[in-house]
Amino acid sequence: MKKIILILLILPVVTAARQLEPPVVVFQPSHQSDTGEIYNEAETCNAIAEYAMYSKPQYKEHKVWSYSQPGLHHADTGTNTLMAHTSALEDGKISGYAWELQSSNAFNPLVFIGIHNNSGTGRHALWGYIHDGDAMEAANRRLSDILIEEIARATNLENRGTHRDSSADRNNYRCAATGRLAFYSIDENVNRAPYRVLLEIGDSEVSRAFLLDDGNRRVIGGAIKRGLARFLESR
Repeated sequence: MKKIILILLILPVVTAARQLEPPVVVFQPSHQSDTGEIYNEAETCNAIAEYAMYSKPQYKEHKVWSYSQPGLHHADTGTNTLMAHTSALEDGKISGYAWELQSSNAFNPLVFIGIHNNSGTGRHALWGYIHDGDAMEAANRRLSDILIEEIARATNLENRGTHRDSSADRNNYRCAATGRLAFYSIDENVNRAPYRVLLEIGDSEVSRAFLLDDGNRRVIGGAIKRGLARFLESR
């Protein structure tokens, strides 16, 4: 009887401790290095991700980045919307994207944030992308809206809003559930995080000088963390 009473007394404490555990958040910076002369998208996005990770508040945060990882294909190049660069095997090797998503899933994150730069848009702007047809689409749209609102507020980047990944109409990777064109890294069939967004921050041509400035990278990282905190506090 004493043992039963003791267990009943301990259970609420254990439950409360679990509720107080910080959420797990994964950042996935672009690993693309084939982005023109004197510009490396991977290095820029990695810097932004690290500034976000080390800004307050602190959660259980991880980075998945295939850049220079051995034994992969397209570890330093490749697009998120092409099967040959994502889901396909090449000489028995998985892709950089596949390695990143397997690594992310192993952390069992609540939130996944992909950080990339756009190109060829002619706009000094930012965009958010969410997965089309996802059961969590409305919540993910809200997360994306908050993140890009905070970044736009902290910088001179134009807020171009949140879009479904199918609207980008790129290449040949498709969601297995809907059959629509998709971004591999935020497809619910690949990525097990319930909240998943991909940010396109600036244009690698129009915004190049802005993105190469380390102070701007720091500001963007801090804005991402503020947006994440807003979302987590209000969900």
